[in-house]
Amino acid sequence: MLESTMRRSSLCLLLIALLFTSGRAASAIEVKISAQALERTLRAQLFNGPDGRYYIRGDANSPCYVYADSPHVTFAQDRIVVHVHAKAKLGTAVRGACLGVTLATDADVSLIPDAEEESIGFRDARIERLSESKELNFLLVPFLSHKLPAQMKVNAALLMRQLLSRSTETTGYSLSLDSLKLHSLLVEGSSLVMDADANLKVD
Repeated sequence: MLESTMRRSSLCLLLIALLFTSGRAASAIEVKISAQALERTLRAQLFNGPDGRYYIRGDANSPCYVYADSPHVTFAQDRIVVHVHAKAKLGTAVRGACLGVTLATDADVSLIPDAEEESIGFRDARIERLSESKELNFLLVPFLSHKLPAQMKVNAALLMRQLLSRSTETTGYSLSLDSLKLHSLLVEGSSLVMDADANLKVD
């Protein structure tokens, strides 16, 4: 989850911290996060079931079901676009079979990144593409509008602390993050740019 980006960010934090001899530092930082990093986070936090699927209704053993898979994240202007593939068997389960229709579709939702204290959040979910089935859309809309953005949320401070926990063995310095305050998150070209203040301690 954002591992390569956060590793680079932890190195930046280390360089900033070493500029101070008082043992404590509060400084502004900028971290650039790729669409691929957000996609890995989404796969790890939501699409972590069998075959990378998230079941909106039923499960892998259900005759009738609805699931989404194959998430793909891109940036478009100031928004983050998440594309998913969805497949459904809608109907009535009878003797282990689903009597009804089988549907497959692609769906897109776009989101605005939102700084939430020490977390990367998302708001203003806007459905960009849906299926032609009203019954399937009835299930897809709440998933795309609420469940998906909620599961994309990332606690950036927690990730940084996990990376910095090994700073002693990798650098010889014990570096810890006391606090992180995100001020803004903006899509700029091929990156999500995070501006924040970090309070660091070096021993």
